[in-house]
Amino acid sequence: MERYSVYDPQFAAYGKVLEGYDTEELKSAMGNIALPESGVAYEPAIDALEKCAVFKELGLRAYGGMPVQLGMCWGRNTKLNCLEYHRDSEINIGTTDFVLLLAKADDIVDGKLDTSKVKAFDAPAGVCVEVYATSLHYAPCRDNADGFRVAIVLPKGTNTAKPSFTAGNEEDKWLTACNKWLLAHAESAEAKDGAYVGLTGENIDIKNS
Repeated sequence: MERYSVYDPQFAAYGKVLEGYDTEELKSAMGNIALPESGVAYEPAIDALEKCAVFKELGLRAYGGMPVQLGMCWGRNTKLNCLEYHRDSEINIGTTDFVLLLAKADDIVDGKLDTSKVKAFDAPAGVCVEVYATSLHYAPCRDNADGFRVAIVLPKGTNTAKPSFTAGNEEDKWLTACNKWLLAHAESAEAKDGAYVGLTGENIDIKNS
């Protein structure tokens, strides 16, 4: 598949690059966390990262003073597998270049999204990349054996324990954690664990692009 830069006009419908943030301290702190031997790890909030000066800056400036959390997604991944969304923007910052596979919320039709609608965007190391609430995303990708480390900034509590309630509509059934709605591909581990299968078409692998 074709890949675009987050600086390409194609990205404007999905998010934007946030200027004026010093991420060097954060990148260094992220680099101290060992990669898993395989697969992907995720923690919503990591104390060592939240001690970095940019954490306060992002909360005050990027989120206008809202309570936020700074965690990380890290490991090795080249596949789409799932798409998720939140009711707010997410900010990603990588220690290395990485790839975001994104789609639009309005591409969901009758609870399904065809993966042919997904676009790939290259994000440079250290850049603050905002992904809009209307953009579906999931784990970053990198076609490199060294793997990736990507900081994830979200409103506090996101991706923590799923609230308990009785579903009142179809979308309620897609909720897998606090402020996290997820559509899985049938080939994914998440689908095998019971996640809603809402992605049709190819399970995109950037190694094949």
